[in-house]
Amino acid sequence: MSEVILEMRNITKTFPGVKALQNVNIQVRAGEIHALCGENGAGKSTLMKVLSGVYPYGTYEGEIRFEGNVCQFKDIKMSEELGIVIIHQELALIPYLSIAENIFLGNERASGGIMNWKETILQTREQLKKVGLKESPTTLAGSIGVGKQQLVEIAKALSKKVKLLILDEPTAALNEDDSENLLQLMLEFKRQGIASILISHKLNEISKVADSVTILRDGQTIETLDMHKDEVTEDRIISGMVGRDLTNRYPAHQSKIGDVILEVKDWTVYHEQQTGRKVLDGIHMNIRKGEIVGIAGLMGSGRTELAMSIFGKAYGKNITGQLFKDGRPIQNNTVNQAIENGFAYVTEDRKNYGLILMDDIKRNISLTGLGKLSSNMVVDDKKEILVAEEMRKKLKIKTPNILQKTGNLSGGNQQKVVLSKWIFAEPDILILDEPTRGIDVGAKYEIYSIINQLADEGKGVLVISSELPEILGICDRIYVMSAGRITGEVKREDATQETLMKYMTRTGGAQHGNTNQTV
Repeated sequence: MSEVILEMRNITKTFPGVKALQNVNIQVRAGEIHALCGENGAGKSTLMKVLSGVYPYGTYEGEIRFEGNVCQFKDIKMSEELGIVIIHQELALIPYLSIAENIFLGNERASGGIMNWKETILQTREQLKKVGLKESPTTLAGSIGVGKQQLVEIAKALSKKVKLLILDEPTAALNEDDSENLLQLMLEFKRQGIASILISHKLNEISKVADSVTILRDGQTIETLDMHKDEVTEDRIISGMVGRDLTNRYPAHQSKIGDVILEVKDWTVYHEQQTGRKVLDGIHMNIRKGEIVGIAGLMGSGRTELAMSIFGKAYGKNITGQLFKDGRPIQNNTVNQAIENGFAYVTEDRKNYGLILMDDIKRNISLTGLGKLSSNMVVDDKKEILVAEEMRKKLKIKTPNILQKTGNLSGGNQQKVVLSKWIFAEPDILILDEPTRGIDVGAKYEIYSIINQLADEGKGVLVISSELPEILGICDRIYVMSAGRITGEVKREDATQETLMKYMTRTGGAQHGNTNQTV
C-alpha cells in the first residue's frame, strides 16, 4: 500500500455566522485518485482552499501534514513550492495572453529581469505534449475551447512540478468527449505517481477513476470508502452526502399538457462576429402549457444561442423568423420586451450573467420585479424583504439570512437564487440553460421538483442540458440539435440515450412536426 502523502487532521474553519468545516479529517496516499464528495455547501472547496493556502494558517484550526511534515501555508505560493497545485472550478486563464504566458505567469522563465522566450516556448511545448494539446504556445488562451483551456490549466500545474493535483469540478463545463479525455489524463498522472484530489458531483466519473472517496456533509467528515474493497455504489455515496436514501433521482411527475404557448418558426441566427456564418438554421419548435421540453445537443450545436436569441435577441445578428405566443405573433427585440412578453431565461453562467455576486440575496431576488415593489420610483423595503423571505423558504435556500452576500453561497444555493429571481417575475415561458450544472444530487432533486411545480402551474418550460440522463428524467418531449439545426424530436416514452446521441451527431434537419423522425 502506498504511503500517505497528505493528512489533514481536525480542520475547523469558521466564517461570520457559519461553521464551514468542523473537525474534518482526510488522508490521501501517494499516486492515488482521491474523490471528495458532498452536497453544495458541504465544505469541499473550503477544505481545499485551506490546504492550498488560499485560507492561510491562523485562519483555521487543525493540522496539515504533507510528506510527513507539518505545513503552515501563509499563501498559495508556499503550497505550490511543495508541489500542491489547485485548479479551481472557475478557470483562471487570462484570455488575451498566449498559452505560454498563461502557463508561466508568476513562474516566469527569466534571468536578470528579462524573459527567456526561447526557453518559455520550449517548456510550454513539453507541458502541452504531456496533456495532449497540439496548439501553438503563442495561441491566445481565449481563442480555444473550454475543454482545451482546462488542459492548459493542468499543463500550468505540471510546470510547477506537481505532486498533488487538486481538481475542483474539472468537467462541469465540458462535453462528454472532453470529460473522458480529462479522466484518462488523470489515470495517466496516477501511473506517473502523481496524487490527485477530485471534487465532482458526477458520480459516474468518481466510480470510473477514484481509488477512494471521502464524503463530507454539513462541514463534517461522514466516511472514507475504499473503491476497490468496499461495496461502493452511487446510492451509498448519495446516502452519505444527503443523509438519507435517494431512491429516485428524478421526482415523479404527471404532466397536464395544454395548448401551445410558444411556437418558433424558421428561426435563423448569424454569428455575432463572423457575420457570414449561420449559427442557427431554420429552427422550428413549440412548447405547450404545462410541458417540460428538453433540448439535447453536443457543445457547439447551438442550444444556448437558440435560448439567448429567443430571449430578447441577447445573442446573434441578422435574426429572422417568427415567434408566436398563445397563437399570436410577438416581437422579442430586447430583453425588456421579452420579459414583458412573459419570458424568463436562467443562464448557464450564473456567476457572470445570472447574479450580482457582491450584492445580497434580497436584492438579487427582487431585481426582475422592482416595478411590483415600487411606489413613485421608490422600492418598498418591507415588501422586498417579505418577497425574499418567501422565496428563501419556498426554494429552501440555505443561508443565515437574506442579507447574506450572494457570492458567499454554494453553487446550488446560488442557482436557487437565480430561479427565485425569475419565479418572482411570474413568467409564462421559462428557459433553463444547464439549470443543475455544478450542483449536487440533493440540490438537483429540489430543482427538478421546482421545475415540475412551474409546469403544474401551466407554464411552458424549456430545459437545455448536457446530461442526457437529466433530459430523459424530467422532460416530456425532447428536441435534438446538431450544427445549428434540429435533427430529431422524440417523445419521452420513445427516448433513450442511444437515440438522442444518434441525432446529436447528425447534420441533416428534422421533418418539422414529425416526432421521432429525421431526414
